[in-house]
Amino acid sequence: MATISDNLQQVRQRLAAACQRHGRHPAEVSLLAVSKTFGVEAVAEAHAAGQRAFGENYVQEGVEKIEAARRLGLPGLQWHCIGPLQSNKTRLVAEHFDWVQSVDRLKIAQRLSDQRPDALEPLQVCIQVNIDGGANKSGVAPDEVLALALAVAALPRLRLRGLMCIPEPAADFDAARRVFLQAQALFQRVGAALGDRAAAWDTLSMGMSADMEAAVAAGSTMVRVGSAIFGRRAYPRA
Repeated sequence: MATISDNLQQVRQRLAAACQRHGRHPAEVSLLAVSKTFGVEAVAEAHAAGQRAFGENYVQEGVEKIEAARRLGLPGLQWHCIGPLQSNKTRLVAEHFDWVQSVDRLKIAQRLSDQRPDALEPLQVCIQVNIDGGANKSGVAPDEVLALALAVAALPRLRLRGLMCIPEPAADFDAARRVFLQAQALFQRVGAALGDRAAAWDTLSMGMSADMEAAVAAGSTMVRVGSAIFGRRAYPRA
């Protein structure tokens, strides 16, 4: 039976091969291990295999896991909130997470900035864009990204880093790549328009277990991988 360490090695090999195939250096693409629904023991196993960045979709679960990892004394962890964020959860996120990749409206960004403790470094944020107009997907429309980015970049306790997207599943590699290329083009346009108003516009978060190769081919700088690392998820019954 494959272990989390084995799976991580396989994912890293997939990423390295995709980078080589598409003329990119492996250091250009970071790996976010999506640990939602898995316990802190799984995080500890991935940590022992060298993984440091973890993504959580559910705020309360993520906070409990962050605190449990702290009690275990796991050093160097970086925590990303990657799920839809409601106003009543912003304080928890601002106080516990290092990154938020799912900012899709100014109200949420303002609350995160206001509630970020002064003792912590600025919260790193990405704007989530609904790049292909999926009816059930979160994210701001592509033509609204620049206005939101300009507003977020001006908030004092946030550091705007780039874009995140979760397109609808594609039929094949070429179809997935075409959608990801739309996100990459938008990333470039918004970055050029922001200029020095965004201190570090460097993150294009796209690609998951099934389509990471297409995302790498289109210019992703961060892939979010869960099931290929931790295995199939068992969601609680409603």
